[in-house]
Amino acid sequence: MFQHVDIDLPKLKRKTIDGVRYYDVEDHPMVSITSVTSHFNKDIFVKWRKRVGEEEANRISKRSTTRGTKTHELIETHLLNKDVEFDAPGPKMLFLQAKNALGNINNIYALEESLYSKELGVAGTVDCIAEYTGENGEPELAIIDFKTAAKPKPRDWIENYFVQAAAYACMFYELTDIPVKKLVIIMTCENGEVKVYEEYDKMTYMKKLVQYISKFVEDKLNEIKE
Repeated sequence: MFQHVDIDLPKLKRKTIDGVRYYDVEDHPMVSITSVTSHFNKDIFVKWRKRVGEEEANRISKRSTTRGTKTHELIETHLLNKDVEFDAPGPKMLFLQAKNALGNINNIYALEESLYSKELGVAGTVDCIAEYTGENGEPELAIIDFKTAAKPKPRDWIENYFVQAAAYACMFYELTDIPVKKLVIIMTCENGEVKVYEEYDKMTYMKKLVQYISKFVEDKLNEIKE
């Protein structure tokens, strides 16, 4: 049984404006951190779509989104100590092979909860904030993000994952005064591998986070001027 820590976090409504996701924070729209990270890396995806073609890119994107959403739902159900029911073989496999890594989670502070930071001007929905027993054998409070992929990605390909996790760490601290020790990405893959990436150097990604936000704001202001 996973233990849960009772903590008061905001309930925020989401909306989309001109293709960008926002959260209503005290009746003001605050941009989603996922929209910020996607914007920063948009040139990479534009080049990828041109390389593989629009039709194939749409097929891959839809398949990957469906795979990720269903696997997230299974993981969330499991962490809520509920019975997991399977309706698709792909997400079932991805979930089952991730269970060992999920077993390192306990004392869950947040699960699919809304967060925001007035200091940063961003909001989002964190996958999980909990103690994670990782490489050093000690349970440490972590931002935990669940990812699916065809195969594990090199660490230097997932900067945006750590930037997003760092944003959640900032939001959580601002709302609760509780610091997290590390950032954890659990990636369960179609080739049968599960890769866990742990990062203690939060400051590096917080600095990059400022760069991501600055670029988003600058580009949006330029769009308005045009």
